[in-house]
Amino acid sequence: QVHFVESGGGSVQPGGSLTLSCTASGFFLDYYAVGWFRQAPGKEREGVFCIGTSDGSRDNGDSVKGRFTISRDKAKNTVYLQMSSLKPEDTAVYYCAANLMRVRCPEDWATLQHEYSYWGQGTQVTVSL
Repeated sequence: QVHFVESGGGSVQPGGSLTLSCTASGFFLDYYAVGWFRQAPGKEREGVFCIGTSDGSRDNGDSVKGRFTISRDKAKNTVYLQMSSLKPEDTAVYYCAANLMRVRCPEDWATLQHEYSYWGQGTQVTVSL
């Protein structure tokens, strides 16, 4: 049985940092593109960052550019989202999922949520004073 578990969320002040982890069981993350997504209260879920099997990655625009990075630890079957200079608008539940149809992250990867599977329960990130 496949399980994706997101962890590492929490409450931080603006300007703080967090590293989120996405760990899979019953599934090899190495073989597929993996995306991080987030959903803020009252808003639709949006893409944050995607990483391909060869570690090429794409963010989803200016909202996170230069502040977030994504990486893999193949030995731990885990994908990380490193977040720094956090802003209140980063407050959301963060999810990871695998794209079973792709090994790379195309330019429009964030619009392809229907291709992603094995969504976890998410981890809450709250940025406030």
